[in-house]
Order: sequence, then structure tokens, then C-alpha cells
Amino acid sequence: MTDKQIIRREEPVVSESIANSGLPPLLARIYASRDIRSTGELEHGLNGLHSYRELAGVDAALKLLHQALSSGWRLLVVGDFDADGATSTAVAVRALKMMGAAEVDFLVPNRFEYGYGLTPEIVDVAAERNPDLIITVDNGISSLMGVAAAQQHGIQVLVTDHHLPGRELPAAQAIVNPNQLGDNFPSKNLAGVGVIFYLMMALRTYLREQGWFAERNLAEPNLAQLLDLVALGTVADVVPLDHNNRILVAQGLSRIRAGKGCCGIQALIEVAKRNASRLVSADLGFAIGPRLNAAGRMDDMNLGIRALLSDRLEEARTIASQLDQLNRERRETEDSMREQAVADLDKMNLDDSYEMPMGLCLYDPNWHQGVIGILASRIKDRVHRPVIVFTDDGNDSIKGSARSIPGLHIRDALDAVATREPGLITKFGGHAMAAGLSLSREHFPAFSEAFDQEVSAHLTEEDLQGVVLSDGALTEDEAELVLAEQLRFSVPWGQGFQEPVFDGEFEVRQQRIVGDKHLKLVLAWPSGNKEVDAIAFNVEPALLDGSLQRVRVAYRLDVNEWRGVRSVQLLIEYIESID
Repeated sequence: MTDKQIIRREEPVVSESIANSGLPPLLARIYASRDIRSTGELEHGLNGLHSYRELAGVDAALKLLHQALSSGWRLLVVGDFDADGATSTAVAVRALKMMGAAEVDFLVPNRFEYGYGLTPEIVDVAAERNPDLIITVDNGISSLMGVAAAQQHGIQVLVTDHHLPGRELPAAQAIVNPNQLGDNFPSKNLAGVGVIFYLMMALRTYLREQGWFAERNLAEPNLAQLLDLVALGTVADVVPLDHNNRILVAQGLSRIRAGKGCCGIQALIEVAKRNASRLVSADLGFAIGPRLNAAGRMDDMNLGIRALLSDRLEEARTIASQLDQLNRERRETEDSMREQAVADLDKMNLDDSYEMPMGLCLYDPNWHQGVIGILASRIKDRVHRPVIVFTDDGNDSIKGSARSIPGLHIRDALDAVATREPGLITKFGGHAMAAGLSLSREHFPAFSEAFDQEVSAHLTEEDLQGVVLSDGALTEDEAELVLAEQLRFSVPWGQGFQEPVFDGEFEVRQQRIVGDKHLKLVLAWPSGNKEVDAIAFNVEPALLDGSLQRVRVAYRLDVNEWRGVRSVQLLIEYIESID
């Protein structure tokens, strides 16, 4: 944990609707600070979802899918190798089978052989299965050459994606993406799994209106059965949890807590040693998602998708154990890479931010392709600036994974560099806070300089200061189990709807190291009358020598459960000695 500023949020204006709702004043203030203006924004019923009818391209997609189902076409779902891509693939395959599709298969590119998306190379692999229609999920919006290759093979293509489109769209038979130009869908924050789920909801309505289910004596599918997958993919992809996404996540969590999650998710929860009945969005993001992602990072995401498609718990448990082992290997690889990267940063005078580029690019030919995104995120958190981590892709090119900070739209920054210096970047794509790109190895120095110049045009030194945003201090009377439970289960917290963080000064009564780099504490409130357990993960070595006496911390109020007993625990986001 490096030096940061703890900044308290400004006192929000609480709307009359929230003030008169009967919510505890602290919760009312927290919601107001996250721009909640009415109690309706805290409702999570499915009837609150935006209508699929506002998605551009949905009509063409429905007609294409109806033709495919009516004609018994062979359908091939082509996904991505992350958790969003895996859950998107599982939703598409499960839903299409529910609708009566005769033949549905899936294909996910191995990142080490084919890279991301519907490339011409992966189309050649797909063509061996003789599909009539390829349906992309969580990719495809930038696959101009891949779509063209599919059509040369006589394969039609339906693109479903949520990534930002480029200046030209692929010539697919239909495209559904809330971020394409002219799309009026109110929420631009759907994950890939959200987009395909919406399309499947629309297809069910369309088929009902066509008399499809009645004519074939098919039970109309309950697509709510897929919401556990939607919740997992949405949280794992770190898309902003606007109201629409909060509904999807809350509904999925509700099914999981009720024991209605699919076998794969149940098995992943077990292997992660979580309590399904008390699962929250943070568990999806930090325990379940990484184990699923490990398949695509370290091996092949087909393994993860098989878990999500399994209807036999024992089979799912076997796969989940494999995924857990892959996740352990991923952590070991990441730790090794991070140690090397930090050593490189120390050589750049880490303590003097003026010696470091504002947009930082790091490259090592031996880094693992599947872990560079996580490494970029870790380094970004350490140096508080946009970071791109590169490694070799096995050819003469290098592959980069980018992570940004508030104030810089990373995909737009890459677009600006590509426009200003054509040919420097081979390909790129992504979101505001994360992106991926490829370029020739020989172009790395020129790109690093161009990227730093682009970042410098948008950010100032003040933007590069690490900040922890706090909701203020809690009194020792407020920090009770009742409030911790309310905060934990009231709404799904996540990206863009941050879980409350509080700050305060404490006396250190006990301290011990756990797991080599984590710090377990017993803290006393300023009055000295009350103690509370706390834990800080991945602490800087300087704080592990047992000398802490008084500390200032930023923390989340959490519920620790041990042998059936629940108690309050502080999850420390930032800690500094104030002696």
C-alpha cells in the first residue's frame, strides 16, 4: 500500500424521496453521495429493466435467429477468453437450447494461439465445424476481417458485443451493441453477458408472438434461470453498476443465495470457500471471477465454459478444482512478474514521480500473456497513472494490456495515438478504463513516447495523486453488526457504485503477519473503550515490523463469519502510521 490521500466526499444533498423513505440517515447520505435521488433507484425487480426494444439492430438479429431456428441451422457461438466471455457463451448456448435450437456449439479462441476476437484464423477453425451462423458474444465489433472471412466461407454472422466500435463496423448480417452509433438504449454499461441476455429475452418474446412455442409444444423458457451467469459476468468484467446492471446483479445474487445457481457457479463457490447463502457482489469479483478467469489466462477457457454448462454437480466440482489450481498458478506467476516490475520501477526512482512518464509502458518478453492485464492493474494502483504492460505474442509483435485512472479514457487515448501516427499500432480496442493492443516490437520505444505525450495532454500531476475517497468517520456506536449487515446486503456494490469506505484514527492493540504480506490487527477506537478486528491485505514491508502504535486507516465495514459466529471486521483499504 503506497502513500495516498484520504479525501472525504462532500456532504451530499439528500432528496426528499430518500429523506422520507425511512432509511437510516447514514444510509440515506451514502446513497445520496452516489447520485441516488429516489427510492425507485434502490428497487431491484426485473420490471425495472430497460426495454430491449431500444437496442439498435435487435430487429434484424431476431429475424436472423428466427430463420436459423426454423431452418435447423447449425449455430456456433464464438466467445472471449475472460469471465464475461465465458458467461456470455454459457448464456447463449443454454438459452438457444431452451428455445429449441437443433444444433448449438461454442468456440473460444485460445489466447496464446489466436488472440482476441473473431479473427480470420479462428474463422478457419470454425469453418471445420460447418456452421450456418456464427454468433459472437463479448467480441466482434472490431472483427472486420473475421466477419469478411466468415462470409467467404458462406457463414452468416450475428455480432453481439459491448466494446466501443471503431470508425468502421463489420459487414455482419446483424449487430447488437448498445455502444454503436445511433443506439438509443439508455444504459451503455451492459457487459457482453448483459447484451446476449437482452437478445435472448427479445428472442423469447419474438418467438412467442410467432407462435413458436405453442406450435412445437415447447415450454416457454424461464430465462431468469440464467441470471446467476449474468451477475457473475457483469461483476467480473468491472462494468459500471448503473441501476440497470444493479438489477441484473441483484437478481442473480438472489438466485445464488437461494441455492438456484448453476452447478458450475455452485462448485466455484465451494472451492473458493464462500457461503452461497450470504454471497455478495464482491465475492463474485474477487473470489469466483478470478477462478473462472484463470482458465483463459493460464490454459484454455473451454474448461471454464464446460463448468458453466455442466448440469452435474460432481462434474462441475472436478472442473472447479482444476480452475482453483490454475488460479493458484496464476497468482504465483503474477507475484513473480510484479516483483520484477517493481524492481524495474525502483530503478526509475519511484519516489520521485517527476522521473516517471505520466503514461507508463513496461515490456518484458518473458512475461505471461495471460497475466499482463492483472499486472498492469497492480502497477497502476502503485504508481497512480495509466499503465500498459507488454509481452511477446510469439511472433514479431508484442501484446499490451492497458489500465487507466479517472480522467483518461484509455481506448480514446489509443485511438488518438493511432490517428496521429498511422501504422504505429497494429490493432486495439477496449473501454474507458481498460484496453488491449498489439504493435510491432520495434515500435515499442516510439509508442511509449507517443502514449506518454497523449496522457500528458489530458492529465496533470494532481491527477496522478493516489486518492482514497471516504464517506467519513464512523463512531464506535455506529460500527455495529447491524450496520455492517445493512451495508453488505442492501444493494450490489461495485464499479461506479462503490461500496462505502470510512476513515479514522485508531490505537493498535495487537498486530501479526498472516500469509507473509497481510496484517491482522486489533484496533481500539479513540475512546479506548472498544476494540475491533481488522485486516489489511498486501501491506508494504515497512509496516510489517510490528512497530505500529497508532494508525490512520480507510476501511470498509465487513462481516466476519467464523464457526457460525458473525462479527464486525474492518477491511482496510489504506493504512499509515501516525506516530
